[in-house]
Amino acid sequence: MKPILEPIHLDQQRTITGFCFAKKNFETPWHFHPQHELTYIEESVGTKFIGDYVGPYEPGELVLIRSNLPHCWKNQVQQNGQSKSVVAQWDKGIFARIPELDPIFKMLRTASKGIIFDKKEIAPLIAPFQELPQLKGQELYIRLLTLLAALSKCKYETLSEASFTDDIPTEYGSRMAKVHDFVSTHFNRKIYLKELAGLVNMSEQSFSRFFSKMMGRPFFTFLNEYRINMAARMLLDTDHSISQIGFACGYESLPFFYRQFKKIMGSSPLVYQKNFSPGSTR
Repeated sequence: MKPILEPIHLDQQRTITGFCFAKKNFETPWHFHPQHELTYIEESVGTKFIGDYVGPYEPGELVLIRSNLPHCWKNQVQQNGQSKSVVAQWDKGIFARIPELDPIFKMLRTASKGIIFDKKEIAPLIAPFQELPQLKGQELYIRLLTLLAALSKCKYETLSEASFTDDIPTEYGSRMAKVHDFVSTHFNRKIYLKELAGLVNMSEQSFSRFFSKMMGRPFFTFLNEYRINMAARMLLDTDHSISQIGFACGYESLPFFYRQFKKIMGSSPLVYQKNFSPGSTR
């Protein structure tokens, strides 16, 4: 298991880093770090975990994460191609607290819940952001500040219900990383609470309290959300029937699957598929 407190090697000579990620999978587990982070998804689909939020991600998303907010992206294993993203990370306190930058600091405070930007509004900013990994020194600093100023004027939505502004004990993060990895591997079958409790060396009761404290809801509510998000992705990316997808996502009862899908996604699986499949006129 990788350390859950991700080390980002910045120092007095370098307070910002920009890089491109391109591999088969997004490999980083559920983690946090003391730097702020801006991530743009270029390629791959899957599920993102931001604080207590769980939901799908797709190419074109730009997400801002404040320091210490736990997060990870889990790509769909069956996807073709690579998982590609462009990421910028920077130390807190590198920008002066002046009135002219108040909109940026307001946005960063909101990012303690994670924020996702409106795709249409940020479209002109993507190319300048994708150039960040090639920049150094004052050019990198000025470009990042300029982008943040522009983003502070764009529409965005928060993701996590809870704010994460303080350090999370490494032990807690390591436990949650194990849970996330377990769920992503075994969501297609019945999961027992005792399995998760044993995985992190806790009693079932202690694990239930711990998970609810970390994620703001019981484990099985979280599992249901994860399964429905996976089902939604499969409806768009595979030729499987709705019943096949329901069973493949761990639902033993199709009526229950239909009810849960409509509750979380706001429509039936068939309507969702018609509205959001590639080529839809919606």
